[in-house]
Amino acid sequence: MKIGNIEVKLTVVHVGVFLFFTCVILFLFLSTRDWTMLLWGIPTVLLILTIPLFMNYMSQSQYRAMKPMYEAEAKTIRANQLTDAMMGKPIRFEGVIERVHFKFLNRPQYIIADRTGEASVKMFTSPEEDVGKGDIVEVLGSVMRRYIITGDPVINCVSIRKKVKETQAEPEKKEKKKR
Repeated sequence: MKIGNIEVKLTVVHVGVFLFFTCVILFLFLSTRDWTMLLWGIPTVLLILTIPLFMNYMSQSQYRAMKPMYEAEAKTIRANQLTDAMMGKPIRFEGVIERVHFKFLNRPQYIIADRTGEASVKMFTSPEEDVGKGDIVEVLGSVMRRYIITGDPVINCVSIRKKVKETQAEPEKKEKKKR
């Protein structure tokens, strides 16, 4: 579903909750014939369906607004440079996705590796671009602790996108443009 120019996604869990409560309300109405069940039930299940969509929209629009600032200020780091001293600082990290968790909840968490190690990357909304295991990606975000106060440093992702591999012809074109 698209709201404006932002693609919002409804998870399987949200649809399941919507269907469960719709069935409960229909069962109660059919067994009691009480019209107030429908009067209160229909708006309630519609809210159960729409609130996650608007939350996803708000998160994605906020991340989209923050992206230019991160692109301008982010410092490129490697996995072995991810330390407590970098807390709250904008960073750019490039690597290969080794694992993806919780993608079905619109809260994906990635394990991304480069030549120096691996880093945990958390995103609190669905990414603009669909990325998966084995993709070479560029991550923009900031460093935070895994469990707010304690835990190892992880990357709070604002943007994740596939990195395009340069072919042999592209560097030659760049050299010609410089001349």
